[in-house]
Amino acid sequence: MIRTRALTKRYRGVPAVDGIDLDVREGDVYGFLGANGSGKTTTVRMLLGLVLPTSGEAEVLGEAMPASAASVLPRVGALVEGPGAYPHLSGRRNLATFDAAGPDARRRGRSGRIGEVLEQVGLDPADRRPVRAYSLGMRQRLGLAGALLRRPRLLVLDEPTNGLDPQGIREIRQLLLSLNRDGTTIFLSSHLMSEIEQMCTRVGVLDRGRLVLQDQLETLLAPSERVVVGTRDVARALALLGEAVESSVGERLVVVSDDPARVNARLVSAGVRVDSVGPLRVSLEDVVLRASEAS
Repeated sequence: MIRTRALTKRYRGVPAVDGIDLDVREGDVYGFLGANGSGKTTTVRMLLGLVLPTSGEAEVLGEAMPASAASVLPRVGALVEGPGAYPHLSGRRNLATFDAAGPDARRRGRSGRIGEVLEQVGLDPADRRPVRAYSLGMRQRLGLAGALLRRPRLLVLDEPTNGLDPQGIREIRQLLLSLNRDGTTIFLSSHLMSEIEQMCTRVGVLDRGRLVLQDQLETLLAPSERVVVGTRDVARALALLGEAVESSVGERLVVVSDDPARVNARLVSAGVRVDSVGPLRVSLEDVVLRASEAS
């Protein structure tokens, strides 16, 4: 659905995006992670043909961008940075204006489509207030409604939950997962690791313009060959396990092993009191920080 080869963007010789190779597959919910200023938005804008790359190639839906923008973009829903809207028009009128634009505009069924997407994103289809009266969260929802209006095969979203409260974030997450189950591939740029961890199937991490990590989320979060032991008998446990202990902080030991039961049996049989034992599970934050530090 999205593929880039050595995609690069330089401003006055300084790389904002530095030779990245993205691989977004059909059916993915792809989380594109990175700190503010890491190059995420520049990458998104290049994918959509809004910014020309300095070098490298980008393909969206199997076609070169920006050369094939006219055929690709009608099949892509996008929300990049802040959503744009005519402030004096209502949300419904804004969507109608957007839907009427372009060579593939379809008047038939427009009102129903608009009402449907407004309800999907949690806005009242009957609300006639101008957009200038909307809160930031409502504007964000309206931008997402515009991205969904033409029922795209691919959604490209840049910080889609910006300005939403926790309940709103949860509602948008559930909506995106529902769309993905119905066949929409989603490319989601964000700096919120907790949201990516709850939603995505595949992750790419951008650090200072370079893609430092790209893999299936379940692979990245798979249990490591480490066991975490909680014990009050730290000294005895250290003496018994020896070099197998990777680290010890307080009453918590990290032991190199892929078998928690075996570690537990060894300790208990030697009279060491074990308060807890289990595989060491890493968070996405741990994975991202390790990848960034290693780059």
